[in-house]
Amino acid sequence: MSQVYEGYERQYCDISSSLSRKCTSAALLQGEQKKQKVSEIKSGLDDAEALIRKMDLEARSLPPSVKAMLLAKLREYKNDLNNLKNGVKQITSANATQARDELFDLRLTDANMDSTDQRGRLLMSTEKLNHSTSRIKESRRTMLETEELGVSILHDLHQQRQSLLHANNTLHGVDDNISRTKKLLTSMSRRMSKNKWIIGSIIAVLVLAIILILYYKLTRHH
Repeated sequence: MSQVYEGYERQYCDISSSLSRKCTSAALLQGEQKKQKVSEIKSGLDDAEALIRKMDLEARSLPPSVKAMLLAKLREYKNDLNNLKNGVKQITSANATQARDELFDLRLTDANMDSTDQRGRLLMSTEKLNHSTSRIKESRRTMLETEELGVSILHDLHQQRQSLLHANNTLHGVDDNISRTKKLLTSMSRRMSKNKWIIGSIIAVLVLAIILILYYKLTRHH
């Protein structure tokens, strides 16, 4: 929950309790004392109304899940403020006895709910709001962890991609070397074949020459 909202809320609860007590005492007073007490109550009502407006603005600036809970509580405070205003009207418009009776009836019904029940509802609303806030914080923490995991996975994938590109470049280099070696071997093979023909031709010429020499010697001897 917003600390600012909680501060306004505490101030309002204090003012509301004080106004309720002043309304009770004002109903028993007469003359100038009653007027002075009513004047104090009206001033307190203005302060309470200003706090209601501040709480409303603060609640509407918060995330939707929190805002809904706070606005629900705020409606109860607005009802409480309206009941206090009605109580003041009753005090100022009727005689002391009638105002006292009506004020007591109002406090028993709409003006002020039983303080124990009201506190119980407010505590329950606060607990629900705190639970919702905890869930929001947990969801935010999970989201941050997921984001960090995603960044880590992307980094690993980038490294794997670089490794694959490097391996691909290496394979291209090996293919080029194999192609050059194959061309070199083919050239050497052609040269060897050509040399074989030349050597064979030389041997054939030598053999033919030897045969001719031997033939020439034989013919001269006879």
